[in-house]
Amino acid sequence: MGSFERNLTWWVFGCIAAGIALGQAFPAFFKAVGNFKLAEVNLPVAALIWLMIVPMLLKVDFGALHELKRHSRGIGVTLFINWAVKPFSMALLGWLFVRHVFARWLPADQLDSYVAGLILLAAAPCTAMVFVWSNLSEGDANFTLTQVALNDAIMLFAFAPLVALLLGLSAIVVPWETLATSVVLYILVPVVIAQLWRRSLLRRGSPSSLAEVLTRLHPVSLSALLLTLVLLFGFQGRQILDQPLVIAMLAVPILIQVFFNSSLAYCLNRWLGVSHSVACPSALIGASNFFELAVATAISLFGFESGAALATVVGVLIEVPVMLLVVRFVTRSKHWYERRPASN
Repeated sequence: MGSFERNLTWWVFGCIAAGIALGQAFPAFFKAVGNFKLAEVNLPVAALIWLMIVPMLLKVDFGALHELKRHSRGIGVTLFINWAVKPFSMALLGWLFVRHVFARWLPADQLDSYVAGLILLAAAPCTAMVFVWSNLSEGDANFTLTQVALNDAIMLFAFAPLVALLLGLSAIVVPWETLATSVVLYILVPVVIAQLWRRSLLRRGSPSSLAEVLTRLHPVSLSALLLTLVLLFGFQGRQILDQPLVIAMLAVPILIQVFFNSSLAYCLNRWLGVSHSVACPSALIGASNFFELAVATAISLFGFESGAALATVVGVLIEVPVMLLVVRFVTRSKHWYERRPASN
C-alpha cells in the first residue's frame, strides 16, 4: 500500500481546504467549469473520471470468471451482500438518519439529494482498492480477482435499474436519460477501453508490460481523483462553511453500513465453512464502495452543488481509515474464525 493510499484521508482534507478556498476566491472559474456540459454531462469531470477509472479496470481480468465454481460459497455471500443487502440497507439508513435523526440540522432542500448520494455510493461494489485490502488481509488473490470481475460484469446491467428502483422507493425523481448516459460513460465505455488495452498489452508483451503501464498510470489516476475533489469542494464550499457538521452527519450512515455489511459477510462465510483467506476479501468487497463511479454519477444526475455529490465525497473521505479497521478486525479474529473446520 503506497504512501498516498495510506494518507488518502489527509489528502482529501487537503482537497476540501483547497477547494473551499479556491471556490471562494475564483467563483467565476468554477461556474464556467460547471457549465461546460454536453447533453448534461460535465466534460471536465468526465475526463477526470475516465483517468481515474480506466487504470483501475486495466487490473480486472474477466478471464478469471472460470474460477467461479471453485469459490462458489464465498462468491455467493459477496453477491448477496453487494446486490441484495448493501444498497437497500443504505437506503434505509439514509432515510432514517437524513430524513429523521439529523433532518433539523440539514438544509431542507437537500435532504432528498443527500439520500440519493448515499444510495449511489452503496449501489456499486469497489473495483480497485479491494486488491489492496485483500493483500493486507492475506486474502486469496484468485478469489478477489474473480469476485471483482464478476461484480464489474453485473454492474454493466444492474447498476442503473438498482439505482432507479431505490431512488423511486425514496420518492426521488429518476432522470432516466441521464442515468443511462452515466452508465454508458462511466461503466460501459471504460470497461471496453480497459479490456481492449489490456489485451493489446498482453498480446504485444507480457504481464510485466501491463504492470509497467499500471505503474505509470497510477499517479495520473490519483491526480485525477484529487482534481475532482478540488472541483467538488469548490462548488460545495459555501454549504460546508455554513454547516460544517454536514460531513460528520453524512458519515454516520456510511460508517454503520460498512461495519454492518462487513460483519454480516464475514459471519455468513464462517457459517458456510468458507476458508479465512476467502472470507477476508469477501467481507472487504461486501463493505467497500466504487466511490469514483458514485461521484461521477451524482454530478451527472444532480450537479456539482448538490447534496448527492457531497454525500459521495464523504465516502472518499472515510474510505481508507474505515477499511483499514475492517482489515484489522478480520486478520486479528482469524483464531476465532478457524475454531471450526473450514474448507475452500
